[in-house]
Amino acid sequence: MASSAHIRASGEIYHANSNYNAIKQSMIAEFALTYHDIPTALHNYTVLAIKSNSTTVKQRALNVAIEQDDLKAALDIATHWVVQEPSDVPALFYLSHIALKAHEYELAAETLDKILKIDPNADLEKILVGIAPEDPEDRDYLIDALRKSKERDNPSVLVLIAGLEAQNGQLEQALTTISRALKKRANVTGFILMKANLLSALGNDEETLKWYNKASRKHKNNIEVRLAEIKYLIKLDKSEEALNKLENLLKKWPHEEEALFIAGLTSIDLQQYEKAEKYLVELRYSTQYQNEAYYYLAVNAERKQHFETAKAYYRLVDGSLYTVSRRSMINIFSAQNQPTDALRFLTQERVNYPQYASFLYQAQADILKRMDNKKAAIRLLDEAIKNIPDDPELIYSEVLLLDAFQDREKLDKLLKKLLEIEPNSPTYLNAYAYTLALQNRRLDEARQYVEHALEFAPEQASILDTLGYITFLQNDFKTSAQVLEQAYKLSQNVKIGVRYAKSLYMQGELTKFSKVLQQLQKNHPNDPQLEQLKSLLLPQPMKKS
Repeated sequence: MASSAHIRASGEIYHANSNYNAIKQSMIAEFALTYHDIPTALHNYTVLAIKSNSTTVKQRALNVAIEQDDLKAALDIATHWVVQEPSDVPALFYLSHIALKAHEYELAAETLDKILKIDPNADLEKILVGIAPEDPEDRDYLIDALRKSKERDNPSVLVLIAGLEAQNGQLEQALTTISRALKKRANVTGFILMKANLLSALGNDEETLKWYNKASRKHKNNIEVRLAEIKYLIKLDKSEEALNKLENLLKKWPHEEEALFIAGLTSIDLQQYEKAEKYLVELRYSTQYQNEAYYYLAVNAERKQHFETAKAYYRLVDGSLYTVSRRSMINIFSAQNQPTDALRFLTQERVNYPQYASFLYQAQADILKRMDNKKAAIRLLDEAIKNIPDDPELIYSEVLLLDAFQDREKLDKLLKKLLEIEPNSPTYLNAYAYTLALQNRRLDEARQYVEHALEFAPEQASILDTLGYITFLQNDFKTSAQVLEQAYKLSQNVKIGVRYAKSLYMQGELTKFSKVLQQLQKNHPNDPQLEQLKSLLLPQPMKKS
């Protein structure tokens, strides 16, 4: 009895029989994908793509091959597609893209030639997106293949070559190449901006500005070029000139949102607050800039010392600027000496924005701590952890408030919980190690924690300091001095410096101890922490007359 597919024996692949049936074969392929039987899926889709005239089938087959990173199958499918339909531009785009990905640069160049014969203005840059050769040698091969291609003087090919040359650091050559492309196609925005970027990369600000100026005057209706010039002026701290150009641009395009946004920010920088408000208010209903507009309207009002207006605008901010806007509001409450109002506001925010509850709890706890009400802060964080039990930031916030001796059991529980959630966090490993060091217990375990932390953050002064402290307590003064020396060099923190000096003293390195003490006195004059070190210096014997 004939069947549409053989049942697979061990190591065999399903395949359609001679009674080719596209629907059954595609079903077999999709079932194979579902059960992660990639060889069967690829085999059936490759056969289907080669035999079928359906563009949809070919695209699906290609997508499966690309998703599975089987470039050979993808190349076979795309090659047959182009053989069947030699004038199909999407098929040629697929083939050139896959050829590039497979490092078949000559085939890629030939295929690009075919595309440009059909459409001389085709945008070839899309083909390279995400797959430009990473290796400089591969880029050289591709440049060579493109230069030898029949369409080597086509502007689209020239811009590809220029981009590859730039990636290889051949900026002057890339500039020459893009200038050739511009002679043939002077109005293409991408070409204009590439030349500007190359001039900038060469460090020639004057020439870059000249080019932007020329391009903006020549292409007065090209908003992208004009905005690029304005952004470059701002980058060079020429904000007044940039604002003048923005004002001229907005006369022509009064509702251009990016221009309004940049004008608002530039006006704030120039302390032209009324102008800033005029521009930013226009963006209150913008899909793209609404939150940014509210945020900078608040900043603008704050600069004018209109604090209630600033708070009103900050309240309207959501999205990625939510937390920074609420921090700014808290700072205003603090400046107005209104901590109770700030706490009330943040409580209401937890109702309005439950997705930010962790941040809001932490902000409230911080205010309570600043009010010298640590107990209330801890109670609040207990409530927060009960509501959001696996949030490491909340747990760590409470860890920082607890006393190493009075809250020993609770600290132990919370620190263990932190390491269950994030066992490789250098911050949490260091916190546990330092807590145990303060308690002068389980020092071997503490040392393991801090050494593990250093594997992830080998040059973090606070972690090195913890290791130095633990090794000091273990009487391993040699290790203690070594790591504390490194920690002090990184941080110049006087407390770490004092520990470093004590380690040297306990090791008997009195000459080095004296030098370090002198350095500490020079770097931190009159610091009371140095008094204890001075008392360790032996009195110098009196010289005989």
